[in-house]
Amino acid sequence: MGSPTIAKVALPVPLRHTFDFLVRSDQGPPEIGARVRVPFRHKRLIGVVVALTDRSTVAAHRLRPIDSILDPVPVFCAKMLQWLRWISDYYHHPLGEVLFTALPAALRRGLPIEPKRADHYRLTPAGRSAHPEFKRAPLQKSIWLALHDHPTVSSSHMSGLGKSWRRSVRPMIDSGWVETTQPQPGLPIADGKSLILNAEQASAAQSIVRTLGKFHCHVLFGVTASGKTEVYLHVIKQVIAAGKQALVLVPEIGLTPQLVRRFQSSVGDQLVVFHSDLSTGERHAAWAAARTGAASIILGTRSAVFIPLRRPGLIVVDEEHDLSFKQQEGLRYHARDIAVFRAKQEGIPIVLGSATPSLESIYNVNQSRYNLLRLGNRPVGVQLPRISYVDLKKVPTYEGLSRTLIDAVAQRLDAKEQSLIFINRRGYAPVLFCSACGWQAQCRRCDTKLIFHKADYSLRCHHCGVESAPPEHCPDCATASIIPLGGGTQRVETHLKQVFPSANVVRIDRDSTRRKGELEQRLQQAVTGEANILIGTQLLAKGHHFPMVTLVGVIDADQGLYSVDFRATEYLFQQIMQVAGRAGRASNPGQVLIQTFHPEHTHFLHLQNHDYDGFVEAALRERMQAQYPPYTYFALLRAESTKPAEGLRFLQEAKSLGARIVCNQSPGIHIMEPVPSPMEKRAGRYRAQLLISGRSRPALHDLLQMLIARIEALTQARRVRWSIDVDPMEMY
Repeated sequence: MGSPTIAKVALPVPLRHTFDFLVRSDQGPPEIGARVRVPFRHKRLIGVVVALTDRSTVAAHRLRPIDSILDPVPVFCAKMLQWLRWISDYYHHPLGEVLFTALPAALRRGLPIEPKRADHYRLTPAGRSAHPEFKRAPLQKSIWLALHDHPTVSSSHMSGLGKSWRRSVRPMIDSGWVETTQPQPGLPIADGKSLILNAEQASAAQSIVRTLGKFHCHVLFGVTASGKTEVYLHVIKQVIAAGKQALVLVPEIGLTPQLVRRFQSSVGDQLVVFHSDLSTGERHAAWAAARTGAASIILGTRSAVFIPLRRPGLIVVDEEHDLSFKQQEGLRYHARDIAVFRAKQEGIPIVLGSATPSLESIYNVNQSRYNLLRLGNRPVGVQLPRISYVDLKKVPTYEGLSRTLIDAVAQRLDAKEQSLIFINRRGYAPVLFCSACGWQAQCRRCDTKLIFHKADYSLRCHHCGVESAPPEHCPDCATASIIPLGGGTQRVETHLKQVFPSANVVRIDRDSTRRKGELEQRLQQAVTGEANILIGTQLLAKGHHFPMVTLVGVIDADQGLYSVDFRATEYLFQQIMQVAGRAGRASNPGQVLIQTFHPEHTHFLHLQNHDYDGFVEAALRERMQAQYPPYTYFALLRAESTKPAEGLRFLQEAKSLGARIVCNQSPGIHIMEPVPSPMEKRAGRYRAQLLISGRSRPALHDLLQMLIARIEALTQARRVRWSIDVDPMEMY
């Protein structure tokens, strides 16, 4: 074999192969893993070189040369490239699209691998000697505290404190309190505050520390407020002391500001954050700091799993059970699962932390694949909240709230304590209804009702985003008998403000936190106690520490009991247990009131006793009997079209192809009948799905590989949008 003259390039196109390009003699061969710019059809695309060779199956006269080599060094090292190839194979997704999913937007656009150096910030002597209160500027207060505790703070750190940090820091610079600086990379980590662990925490931390330098998957199963973060921090200190890096994944952007503050106070600076709310430049800077090793800790959401690490030492997945770790469009990866494989490839430990571990993780513990570490106690003097039920068959409600719950909120107001009301539905009412003829406001593009939002007096579809003004008269009978039915966060907020006019009622959901800085501001009100009553969706259920909350009320707790998704009860149990854990996290005891029509349900009885083990045992038994994951493996073939029956016809043909493969080569595989999706019409397209299950993971993947090759040859495949979802987490 001669010197390489052909580069195999992966391009960000939905084709499952690489493309051959000539290496010009004046260029020299590019590095494997480097980006190149190449001609493709009638445009120029950026691709990644995945192999070099001197032979091609393409005729010589059809080969085109590389336009330019963008990187003197690879953006993906050999080990990273191997991991990304595995992701492409496992999720049956084109390699080029996988590689570009793993790159920050700046590199996808062809910018240099090294970003412009980002500013760092520090307090001036005047700023350090000042002691401002910032009563009406909580974000400025967070910035001042961060700067006060550290010599310099990077712009990436600042972005973790709040979305609008640039606007908040500008007047502090103008007043002479803050200045920018450009520190040299590689500054030593500050010692930070010392951590004092209890016996359980110390035992768990030592178990993890003993596995540093080799692959081991630990499930840190700790009740809410048991101190999982302290365990992470203790281990990360050991990782940093050994000159290694730690990657910490969290499910929600809203969790990053408080974790940034916790990490900075304990392990000092050299931490970067990475999530979708950062600017393109900020994400590029964080990516580069992790790649060069300038950052010792990388804290981010789902996409941060693709961050390159120069000296990998540890991966932590906090709230590992959370559905947010599963990407639902495009490359449908699960960040937790690919993080486990990455840790195995790198030969480092990974910690999966949760108060409600996923059934998959517990199953892997039972199979002796993962190591279980338990934190069963809250700090001394802090008890788990008392959980009780309001039986809605016996107790009436008004605007969604029972008298029992209202009285409990009143008691907390008298005691100067906080209440948290959880309802996982945005808007004012889920249905706008005509009491005269029965008309309901329906989305024209989806099989769902339009949600009434009273705050801006609009009707919205929470699936396709269409928005319109509510009609003054019924479109069917022309009467003015239109009323909102059911409740959402806005309706509960309105009612509580009427019942408790002097209380500060704060709503936290995706509608109330759309503008930059609003989420951080409202969470700060919750933490400081400025908010008397909190109302919110699952944004409030995940990992937040509200020391003054002593009452949690759960409204409409029965949703998950009626779902067609076999995972719905697991999600329901985890969600309620997580939000219940916000109560009584300090010295005052906590109480949880759950409004339900089924207080006698087995799952609710387990919940009342904080018996997650009992729930898991029962749920796994049900899964085994039904042969559902984790006892079998699922893949969902989805199809959608603007024509009602097109997707079903395509899936029927795919089923026939799959059946012939199964008959010949793939025992243990079961292909269901194609069916319309539970929400068949969404965003103007008709959706259908075909479920494939297998008792053997390798056999299932072999079938998918053969089936996809045959599907791509179908003429019908060009008339529909279709995709494969391996290990689907939602069955619609």
